Amino acid sequence: MLECGTMLVHGGRLRAAARRYGIPEAEWLDLSTGINPQGWPVPATPPQMWRCLPQDDDDLHAAAQACYGTSSVLAVAGSQVAIQSLPRLREPGVVAVAAPAYAEHAHAWQQHGHKVISLPSEALLEPGDEVRMVIVINPNNPSGHLFTREALLALHAKLAARGGWLVVDEAFMDATPEQSLASACPLPGLIVLRSLGKFFGLAGARVGFVLAEAQVLHALAVMQGPWPIAAPARFVATTALRDVAWQLHARQALADAAVRLAQVLTQQGLLPAGGCALFQWVRMDDAARLHEQLAQHGILTRLFEQPASVRFGLPADEAQWQRLSRTLAEAQR
Repeated sequence: MLECGTMLVHGGRLRAAARRYGIPEAEWLDLSTGINPQGWPVPATPPQMWRCLPQDDDDLHAAAQACYGTSSVLAVAGSQVAIQSLPRLREPGVVAVAAPAYAEHAHAWQQHGHKVISLPSEALLEPGDEVRMVIVINPNNPSGHLFTREALLALHAKLAARGGWLVVDEAFMDATPEQSLASACPLPGLIVLRSLGKFFGLAGARVGFVLAEAQVLHALAVMQGPWPIAAPARFVATTALRDVAWQLHARQALADAAVRLAQVLTQQGLLPAGGCALFQWVRMDDAARLHEQLAQHGILTRLFEQPASVRFGLPADEAQWQRLSRTLAEAQR
């Protein structure tokens, strides 16, 4: 991830890639985002939704509580809002994050005066005594490392005993809900972030949730201000969270697709070093070369510099699967 001033540049920049390589947007296969390509089927939005201010006492929070199995939920305009806001609720201290990991977490804490230390995922479970906050992405992005529920609850107990926080970003957790800490909330010092962007494929709606103690949720709500989520997005999110049948089907479909993607990559000598239901992660010294070769053929992947690696999202249909296989074979030759 590249830094540009105080902003971090992410994947999914399809328009920029189209300009750079001279390939029209419509001709690209975008595998750079880790978003479910077979996302929840969005119905027509009632027209009055566009004429009304959002209503905080609608059914969105109830739907989220039922879906996540907790009573303490705050809807936010994407979990990115919470990532940027949480560091403002603590006095500067030592924060441990995984490396590699979604860089916005470390960036946000550093921006607010905290000392951030990067640790391998396994080392996060035994942070030093000086650490007051630990940030876990579970499963991790991009490595796919998945901490067990038991291991994280034990880590939370250590941190809570010293007045610290465990922040768990579960943006990719919906495919494996049995490992979620959502139902453990609220607990003092435990903050869980959820998102509708990845599993549900609703990144454009910008809807996320914070699961935490009441005082943390209240502080975030004040910081967020009134009407943070548009009425149509609230309607779509509520309906998606209640569609249990679709969620069950999607979990199986994503599990099957993840196995297929790992097989496609392995067949071309690209053995995944990790992954989850929504992406596979390949570490290789010449990752930049592979990323460039695929881009020249209109396939956009997510390139990481440290460590050198490429993350592959899921194709949407059989034609895309075949295109990926053919292009990988050409690139490897």
